Amino acid sequence: MSSSFPTPRDPARNAEHPLARAFASFTEAASSLERTYGQLQGQVAHLRQELEGTNRDLATSLEENHRIRERLRRILEGLPCGVLVIEAGARISTINPEAARLLGGSFESADALPAALSAALDLARQSGEEPELPLALPHHAKAAWVAIRHAWLEQSEARATSVFILRDVSEAKKLEQDREHLRRQQALVEMSALLAHEIRNPLGSLELFAGLLAEANLEAESHSWIEHVQAGLRTLSATVNNVLHLHNTPQPELAPTDAGQLLDWAYNFLLPLAKQAHVEMQIINGLNGITIHADRHRLEQVLLNLALNAFRFMPGGGWLSIRGADCASAGSEDEDDGVEIVVRDTGPGIVPTDLPRIFEAGFSTRDGSSGLGLAVCHRILEQHRGSIAVESRPGCGATFRLRLPRNRTTGAKHSSEHIVEPGVESGAQL
Repeated sequence: MSSSFPTPRDPARNAEHPLARAFASFTEAASSLERTYGQLQGQVAHLRQELEGTNRDLATSLEENHRIRERLRRILEGLPCGVLVIEAGARISTINPEAARLLGGSFESADALPAALSAALDLARQSGEEPELPLALPHHAKAAWVAIRHAWLEQSEARATSVFILRDVSEAKKLEQDREHLRRQQALVEMSALLAHEIRNPLGSLELFAGLLAEANLEAESHSWIEHVQAGLRTLSATVNNVLHLHNTPQPELAPTDAGQLLDWAYNFLLPLAKQAHVEMQIINGLNGITIHADRHRLEQVLLNLALNAFRFMPGGGWLSIRGADCASAGSEDEDDGVEIVVRDTGPGIVPTDLPRIFEAGFSTRDGSSGLGLAVCHRILEQHRGSIAVESRPGCGATFRLRLPRNRTTGAKHSSEHIVEPGVESGAQL
């Protein structure tokens, strides 16, 4: 007996079979997962690129921020004004080098600042004004004037931050004081010039009447008194003229002037003053017949100032020599080298440290002197395009050399010599 069995079927080929359906679902899920993974990889690569770009931008931003901070730090350190930043709680967070210099050092707390400075900071913060105060700096002889201005960086109660700008106004203060000094000096100059003008008129009358009395037929003793009066009037007149010449110096009235006659005048005019001062005077005139283009009145003032200056420094008597010489006749190659007048005395001399200053207005080493005489001499010689120089050693007298341009004239030249109280050698060591 034969029997037959059905042939078994492949479940995978049966789509309806549960195992086939499960396999198909797995395959679909795997494909979806693969697609999703691929998409995720693409997104990760994109995010990585974005992150790298962001990191580069951040690094660039940090580098730029560091560069800006460094630049701001250098600017802050290089500012010509001081910057002081005070945080809430009186903590000093910033103080640049100029502020440290003005304050005399670095501070971490506002409580450590000087009391006067703290008061000025509070005043600037509360009033909005710019107070100024002197601050004593170490290693400085004088206090520095500082102006303080305030600005709020943050004004909240919890984080109040004040910025103070400190300016060194010492130079401005000095200029202000100098202007005030010049203003007062100008007022004094105007007043002294006015007084000099007012004094000169009656002084001229006194000199005239004294001269008339000197020519009158009076006793010898009376003549001696008149000579003293004349000497005093001439000294006073020289002082008045110095004030006028120093503070009111119009251009000199130049005219042909006989230099020899100028020295002859000096002898006659200075003779009473020399006798009163017990000074032996010598005039060596090598300028007779030499004409110079000059203002004779002002050159007379120069010789008078030099003589009076010598007399005042020889209270116990001495020797004064005035010598005039033609520089061209002395062998100079310059045809118009000018003339030279040398004034020598046997006074105490001038110390080397004072030599550079003796022609400055107001400088004098003698109590009670106005210090105008030599300054006037220097100015008058400059106006004549000439020069004045001094040679001196302590204890050896002083020698003043005046150089003036001249106009050559024809004709013979001769010398004359006047000596008061003969016996003085013309070549005496000064």
